[in-house]
Amino acid sequence: MDVFAALADPVRRDLLRRLAAGPARVVDLASAHPISRPAISKHLRALGAAGLVVADDVGRERHYRLDRAGLVPVSALLAELAPAPPVSDRAFDGLELEIRRTGRDRQAAERSQQPQHMDDEETA
Repeated sequence: MDVFAALADPVRRDLLRRLAAGPARVVDLASAHPISRPAISKHLRALGAAGLVVADDVGRERHYRLDRAGLVPVSALLAELAPAPPVSDRAFDGLELEIRRTGRDRQAAERSQQPQHMDDEETA
């Protein structure tokens, strides 16, 4: 199943939110929904087919956990759709460097323009 098709269902999105907090059994996941355990299992199978969850057999129980690697296509799409920042980080770094350089140059110019005071003893 396609990741985006799997995410289209609100129950599956809710299951992913719950699994983001940590692994859970089907019975625990079903208790938070007004649908049957077999229906939750069906949603979990769809999420598994999309690469979003992994089932681990623990004794007689199946524990499901989020597989974050399955979210890579979603992250890639969101990154592609996100607007580019109006100014790049590199430009900000260059601006910071120029501000520091200008500050140093200004301080040096001010020091060179200050009159040199000599003590009376040195001039005598």
